Amino acid sequence: MKIYKFGGASVKDAQGVRNLLKVLQETGFDNTLIVLSAMGKMTNAFEKIAKSFYNNTNDLSLNFEHVKSFHHQITCDLFQENDHQIFTDLDSIFDELYQFMEVNTSTNFDFIYDQIVSRAELISTKICSAFLKNSGIDNQWLDVRDCIKTDSDYRRANVDWNQTNDQIYKYIDSVGLYITQGFIASDNNGLTTTLGREGSDYSAGIFAYCLQAQKVVIFKDVAGVLNADPRKFKRTTLLNQISYKEAIEMSFYGASVIHPKTLQPLQRKEIPLYVKSFIHPKNKGTMVGKGIDIDPKTACYIVKDDQILLSLSAKDFSFVMEDDISEIFDYFHRHKIKVNLIQNSAISFSVCIEDGFDNFQALFEELKINYICYYNKNVSLFTIRHFNDDSIRDIEKNKEILVKQLSRETMQIVVKN
Repeated sequence: MKIYKFGGASVKDAQGVRNLLKVLQETGFDNTLIVLSAMGKMTNAFEKIAKSFYNNTNDLSLNFEHVKSFHHQITCDLFQENDHQIFTDLDSIFDELYQFMEVNTSTNFDFIYDQIVSRAELISTKICSAFLKNSGIDNQWLDVRDCIKTDSDYRRANVDWNQTNDQIYKYIDSVGLYITQGFIASDNNGLTTTLGREGSDYSAGIFAYCLQAQKVVIFKDVAGVLNADPRKFKRTTLLNQISYKEAIEMSFYGASVIHPKTLQPLQRKEIPLYVKSFIHPKNKGTMVGKGIDIDPKTACYIVKDDQILLSLSAKDFSFVMEDDISEIFDYFHRHKIKVNLIQNSAISFSVCIEDGFDNFQALFEELKINYICYYNKNVSLFTIRHFNDDSIRDIEKNKEILVKQLSRETMQIVVKN
């Protein structure tokens, strides 16, 4: 089978859904599984619902109505029949969400988050599946929660590969066209879990691995993998090809074009990955494969904003040793803090971190009991792969540098904003 993944930008409105149909007509869709993200910025919108519900704020109804009206408008634009089954299907999803909020007794925000935010992908795939059928392309809508099974670590669930492999073969034949969701899964209790923000790419990688797919194609709003984010850099270069290793490095450092976990299952079975434009799907884009050099060989720039630079030292000014570092990383793990850069000296230990789960303040309160702690919020981490002197000068120009590191292939700096 082929695995196609379409992100939220590709189906952000009715025209985007029509373009999905056009892409399939141009590229073919026999023996294909499509993994779809939430429409546009709807993950963010459902996150607002989750936070409003959890905090019992007055804007819950307003946030709820926003996502309903957004999807209703797209559906009305796509379907002329007001009595089409899709309207009933969407009403059912919203009714289930409302009922969850009525009966929920959990105080675990991560659990609540997964039960609420996951609805965005269910809605997106329902609409797209129905539209393709209406347009003469038969397909089977698939609830990914029946296929991808995980533990109960909500918001960053870990895949049970053996159970997932069995379930995928139970629900998917090697023929036909399937439409399913990215980002979401379920645990052994049948409760919805999620794989982490931007996890739809990872979902595509999971299906590809289990189905031993011919290839994975990720359709984006860019021409392929670029050497820099065009929203942050004026001049960018399309990379014709890169290796799995290079793609993993770039995604680890924060390149947003491919989710970090996506490459590992593909690499294990040497399944090629293509990143292409959903506007020009016949263009070559970028190929990611085994043992191929980056082409063209050029400096690649990656920026991660909204970082925190945290510096720790012992209160008695003793050395920061291995036991201390192990203890500090245990704090990071328990508070779900991601570490992107490490630098240590004899008596201090500094890390550039991101607080994706809003746990930094709780972490800080615990750390300051045993350590002297300083931090800078809202810093940016710049990474250059395959750097040269010119690229370093360009990045450092007019910036206040807090930390700088160089290795053989990679330069990183943390700067104040």
